[in-house]
Amino acid sequence: MSEIKTVLECRNLRVSFSEPGLSVDVLRGISLSIQQGQSISIVGASGSGKSTLLHTLGGLMAPTAGEVSLAGHALNGLSARRIGEVRNRHLGFVYQFHHLLPEFSALENVAMPLLIRGTTVQSAKEQATAMLERVGLSHRIRHKPSELSGGERQRAAVARALATNPDCILADEPTGNLDQKTAGQLQELLLELVRGERLAMVVATHDLGFARRLSGQYELRDGKLTAAGA
Repeated sequence: MSEIKTVLECRNLRVSFSEPGLSVDVLRGISLSIQQGQSISIVGASGSGKSTLLHTLGGLMAPTAGEVSLAGHALNGLSARRIGEVRNRHLGFVYQFHHLLPEFSALENVAMPLLIRGTTVQSAKEQATAMLERVGLSHRIRHKPSELSGGERQRAAVARALATNPDCILADEPTGNLDQKTAGQLQELLLELVRGERLAMVVATHDLGFARRLSGQYELRDGKLTAAGA
């Protein structure tokens, strides 16, 4: 049996925003370790810092203090270009709003991170097609985002996040913009794919039912992260 590895880790993470006459501490000393195959949810009130935490874990935002390590790579001190390379190799992102590029087809959107990595066009298209099939969109690969339903756009966004075979998925309210039935279907898909690929996943969500289905539950309150119910 292969050893379970730590995929994403942060220590004493702090994020503050300052402007003349005002300083706001959004994250106040958060430490967290996420292992391969582990899925955790983070709940909290709007404005509690859930998105800020995910952006900092994903290297999209530099912390005020503390450390972030992704797949053994300490992000502190790395150039923006190098952080982008590490992120492309090891992370997939899913947002509340799909962020698909409107001028490109579903296939082209899903292939995009592979092309950025340097994968050949033919191989990128093959991998993107296979992933779109896995999320149930094999009949929609030529359609642009405006031609897809809300649920289909989010499925394409999930396919894009998983196309690069990442170690971890960061999902920020991934079903928050969908009706209850479609949200439930997408949640099932995410859980199935994460279990099948033995990925780590961190989900920020307001959906307590979804949050409880993940292997660990946390609450972000007053800049501190605690086990849910603690």
